[in-house]
Amino acid sequence: MNRLLRLQAKKSKLIIGLMSGTSVDGVDAVLLRVRGNGVRTAYKQLAFITQPYPRNVRQLIIRNSTAGSSSVDEIARLNFLLGELFADASARVVESVGHKLSDVDLIGSHGQTIHHLPNIWRFAGKRIRATLQIGDPSVIAKRTGVPTVGDFRVGDVALGGQGAPLVPYLDFLLFCSSAKARGLLNIGGIANITILPRNCKLEDVQAFDTGPGNMVVDAVVNRLYHKPYDRNGKLAMQGRTSGSLLRRLGKHPFVRKKPPKSTGREEFGEGFIKEVLRLGSSLANQDLLATIAELTAYCVFENYVRFIEKRVKLDELVVSGGGAQNRAIMAGLQKYFRPVPVKTIEEYGVSSDAKEAVCFALLANETVSGNPGNVPAVTGAKERTLLGKICL
Repeated sequence: MNRLLRLQAKKSKLIIGLMSGTSVDGVDAVLLRVRGNGVRTAYKQLAFITQPYPRNVRQLIIRNSTAGSSSVDEIARLNFLLGELFADASARVVESVGHKLSDVDLIGSHGQTIHHLPNIWRFAGKRIRATLQIGDPSVIAKRTGVPTVGDFRVGDVALGGQGAPLVPYLDFLLFCSSAKARGLLNIGGIANITILPRNCKLEDVQAFDTGPGNMVVDAVVNRLYHKPYDRNGKLAMQGRTSGSLLRRLGKHPFVRKKPPKSTGREEFGEGFIKEVLRLGSSLANQDLLATIAELTAYCVFENYVRFIEKRVKLDELVVSGGGAQNRAIMAGLQKYFRPVPVKTIEEYGVSSDAKEAVCFALLANETVSGNPGNVPAVTGAKERTLLGKICL
């Protein structure tokens, strides 16, 4: 505990952030020099790597993220295996810039979500929400020798929240402006948007998942072309969108559901992918990909029109995540949001690929500093709260 007290008192910390998303590509690891906390937070990114998952590990994660194909023994073993892989990624990112793990003050790890059930369910006499991230932070802490904060979502869910999205706190710290109303759109496996009105305070922030991001595109590319993803949206850019299929898929109940809301493979995983392939079976492969890529942009815009535009008209949309590199998705966003400028987060000097890992490094810093890290207006939680478990 003395080490934790000394850590709280430090004005400058070396912090690792770890993230693995619904795309299940691998572990993103970032190394930051962080000063201060809360609205006084300042950071410098020193290094970033992505450690891809071995193919068999990726298959294990996806299989155990799906009801009907998961097994309790594999989940238990994966929990420890991913802890080991997250620890390996931590060592690699510090070594890439000549540091040692012993130089690091703190690690913040999101873990790997394998099931997210944020809606109330009556279960054994109780009204329950649930979420499960594996890659146990205790394993990371013991393997690295560095205090680790993980399991960030659970505290928010316990207070009636969705447990997601959590990135809006970072968006608020980095992008709040007196001159512009901004939308911060992150496109990973699932797409989520943060709305920052001009001169906004934390309680003014809106954010929620909008629907599928890269998850469906990646799965269909894998089925049709045996590739992990459509690099830069090249295949989709060669196709033509099916308007009828786009509109049908865009009627998914989640798209029309009022915020706060969050989602994952439970709604846009294997069952949805099979339906997409069935409904699009008469289309050329590239036309199907063009339609699915545009679906991501369509769902974002539908959510904007339904739930945002009447209260906040955006001056610009800033895009991050793997979807920012997909030209078909970006073209769809530009089409729907015109004349609002659609930019990438790199134009502001922030790494698109590293953003979520940065978020969990900074959320770990907030936790050890004694600061709440959730945004109740976003998640629906009853109150602000400290997030995560501190593992020594």
